[in-house]
Amino acid sequence: MASGEAAKRGVGAAIARWLKRLGLALLVLAALGAVAVAVGIQRFEAELPSTAELKNYQPPQVTRVVTRDGAVLGELFTERRTVVRIQQIPAHVKLAVLAAEDAGFYEHAGLNYLGMLRALAVNLRSTSTRQGGSTITQQVVKNVLLTPERTYDRKAREVILSRKIEQELTKDEILELYLNKIYFGHSRYGIEEAARYYFGKGVRDVSLAEAAMLAGVVKGPGVYSPRINLQKATARRAFVLDQMQAKGFAEAAQVETAKREAMTLAAEPEALNELAPEVVAEAQRMLRQVAGPAMERGGYTVVTTIDPALQSAARGAVRKNLDNYAKRHKLVGPLKRAKKEPAAFDGSPSGYRVFRGVVTGTDDAKGTLSVQVGTLRGTVSLKNADRYNPKGLKPSEFADVGKVVRVSLMGAAPPSAVEDREGDDAEPAAAGTVVNHVPAPAAPAAPVPLRLELGPESALVAIDVRTREIRALVGSYGATRGGLDRATFAKRQPGSTFKPFVFGYGIKARRMTPATILETNPAALGSDYKPQNYDESEGHSPARLREALAHSVNVAAVSAMGQLGPSNVAAFASSLGIHAKLGTDLSLALGAYEVTPREMATAYATIAAGGVYEEPQLIVKILGPDGAELPLPTRPPSHRVMEEAEAYVLTSLLSSVVQSGTGKAARALGRPIAGKTGTSNQAKDTWFVGFSTDVACAVWTGYDDAVPLGRGEAGASAALPAFVEFMKKAHDKRPITDFPAPRGIVRVKIDPTTGLLANENQEDALTEIFLAGTEPTELAPLPDGGVDGGDEEPAAEGLDAGVAVVEEPKNEGLPEVILDPGVEVRPTKAEDPAPTVKERDKGQAPEPPGHPPEPPPF
Repeated sequence: MASGEAAKRGVGAAIARWLKRLGLALLVLAALGAVAVAVGIQRFEAELPSTAELKNYQPPQVTRVVTRDGAVLGELFTERRTVVRIQQIPAHVKLAVLAAEDAGFYEHAGLNYLGMLRALAVNLRSTSTRQGGSTITQQVVKNVLLTPERTYDRKAREVILSRKIEQELTKDEILELYLNKIYFGHSRYGIEEAARYYFGKGVRDVSLAEAAMLAGVVKGPGVYSPRINLQKATARRAFVLDQMQAKGFAEAAQVETAKREAMTLAAEPEALNELAPEVVAEAQRMLRQVAGPAMERGGYTVVTTIDPALQSAARGAVRKNLDNYAKRHKLVGPLKRAKKEPAAFDGSPSGYRVFRGVVTGTDDAKGTLSVQVGTLRGTVSLKNADRYNPKGLKPSEFADVGKVVRVSLMGAAPPSAVEDREGDDAEPAAAGTVVNHVPAPAAPAAPVPLRLELGPESALVAIDVRTREIRALVGSYGATRGGLDRATFAKRQPGSTFKPFVFGYGIKARRMTPATILETNPAALGSDYKPQNYDESEGHSPARLREALAHSVNVAAVSAMGQLGPSNVAAFASSLGIHAKLGTDLSLALGAYEVTPREMATAYATIAAGGVYEEPQLIVKILGPDGAELPLPTRPPSHRVMEEAEAYVLTSLLSSVVQSGTGKAARALGRPIAGKTGTSNQAKDTWFVGFSTDVACAVWTGYDDAVPLGRGEAGASAALPAFVEFMKKAHDKRPITDFPAPRGIVRVKIDPTTGLLANENQEDALTEIFLAGTEPTELAPLPDGGVDGGDEEPAAEGLDAGVAVVEEPKNEGLPEVILDPGVEVRPTKAEDPAPTVKERDKGQAPEPPGHPPEPPPF
């Protein structure tokens, strides 16, 4: 028995020793584990993202391009959000969100442990991390600092960071981040944009019922949005209101009143129909220049000079003019069979190029045409072709298979087409050209979107003469973001709208006057360059400068250019605002060198402003997300390039274009207008540029790929109507004002044939204006070869030199109106000498002055 007890005691001792050793081992393991956990946590925390950025966190916001009075022209954003400070959010809005999402937000230290345990139990049963149990602090962490995947590793990071930011930020700062960050559905982020979208008001103006509705959306915008399911949204609103009452956030009476409140949603906002995408694009370029990469975060306000009413009028005038052209040339309705064969697609990804393709199929269900352009397969949506299909014809009614159609790419060309382009060194065709060579690329797998390009395009620029602010800027028929702004970037031949710069320099240089006699016969030009006049006659008699400009006589302009020197005229045009590179040969007189509509409007505005150049302004100021104004590039100072009297004489000459010349249709405006029509070779470019005392406006119309506009088209028919339409609305309710005559102008009676002083009692004498000192002093010969021997000098009719003249010169006896010339303009070689043209105006200075100063780049 004793031995048995001893054995038992031995076993017990052994077990005790074993347990002791096991305990020590466990203690050691626990210590080592604790150390390992501590080291792991330390390393884990070292790899966590910094919370410092939350102090100055700026989520993406909407950048708005506006007019001076705040009207929105366009918006730029990656996330539609408008940030508001926590002080601007009413208490009942904050409490509604807290009741719905995290009622204990102001009590806990960033974590809801009970909620986390409950979520962990659910997740363990589902074998996946599906329930979060997150506080508002945790939601800020995972939405701002972490990636969105659901893993235990990310959850651990979320817990640690939540505790950390609770120590570094105040509760209000955390809540502000949350309310500006969260998503409310329908592409709206943040509480401010949500209030605007659902209720048409800012967050500071929402009611308790509306606040509860917004708070209810947060849980699941796809389920609880009142625009998706009003019944569920209303039930969710009631739940939030009950929670507010239960947590003491609202009184019972307030809750009951809010529950009875009928939910009235704002009208579903349409996608912003941008009034001026050209202006928005320029604002974006300017913002990128002054703000740099920070612009991508948004929140800026770009204030422009655009007048919404005038911008709308300009777009309407351009569209109406192009629609009328389309009707004249039967471009509306079912497609006609084109005379030319389709061109092959060359694989170039450059935009704004026009191709001819063949209709290979129609799909009435989808509303599309299938078009083959060489090896490229594409589709045209008639939904985007209202301009040519105003009656909404089905694709099968609009185009038969086999019809040829002009199209352009709506996006970049497919990579496969680019890679298989014919020849590694093949140069892409210039923008706007039609491709005719056949490459050998393989057809892309999927069709690319195409747009119809059946008709011409147009551009209009309007500038306030006094302030030099751009009031309207239209670069295309359609108001499409990303389209080509032809007003700013399309360089086209200005045709006869360039002639005023030739004659303007002659006036400035004191080498010509409105009465200067110029050749109109091509045979009289002592040069190989012999452009024709519009009527192609070679038997014209010499004409006075005024009538030569009014009726756009080509030979007269080239004759003047020969006398003045192309380089002088080019420098003068540059000083007015033409900054394109100009050649220095005789064809410059007829507008052979390309300029933009914006440059032409600028130059004519300089004339209208009495000869003072000032760079036109489109962007007034840019405000940053914090409301601070960003410095803009410095505008060069304005400077005078013509004396007032010189500009007045040129304005008077341009007024004759409207009163009795090619711009006669502008008389419909019923107020003094000065301007000039322009038509390039074969009517590929048509223009009217003109001004009143208030507004300068340039209009261009033509095809992007320089296709002739067709029989009978010229500046007077294809561009001037848009000018008249726009200027009517631009001058609505404006008083009629005449161009004021400055000092330094005299008027005398002249003989209409010679431009010399009229004889006493000469019946066909005309009154003409001159710069003081340039008026003729020689009497015109009498019909019998003698000279009137009267004693009186009729030079100024009792006016002292320098006295302002009110009366405009009369131009009786002018021939019938002719259209601008449509002859070919061929630049001469740079080395060709300027032709010698007989000088007929005896009163001119023998040498021109030096070049006028050139303004800074536009």
